[in-house]
Amino acid sequence: MAKPFPLFLDNQIRQPIVDALRHAGWDVVRAVDLFGERNNDEVIFRYAAEQGRVFLTNDKGIHAIAHRWLREGRAFRMVYWWAEHRRRMSDGEVVDAIECLAARSDAFAYAIEYIKPRP
Repeated sequence: MAKPFPLFLDNQIRQPIVDALRHAGWDVVRAVDLFGERNNDEVIFRYAAEQGRVFLTNDKGIHAIAHRWLREGRAFRMVYWWAEHRRRMSDGEVVDAIECLAARSDAFAYAIEYIKPRP
């Protein structure tokens, strides 16, 4: 089944998450594959937005870029989780959270969707 939105993954996203998303049928592009290991956050953020891809990250620098774009009224979509959540979430929980987000009719009513561990 086709997934509702294509993903763009930051360099920090662990390979098991990448593999699981692809196995589940997600259209996944990784920043490292297009821009290398050392890339510019602004460039990759702009690329994801221009390509209509949802940026998946837990990078604070990219989160700051997203908030600047919100203030500037620029369009993008992003899934983000905080460092403390990253430490508590398994790779499977991250994938499940994205699947749950995709099933919601109100997904991306706000440009940034935050995922967190299950209670």
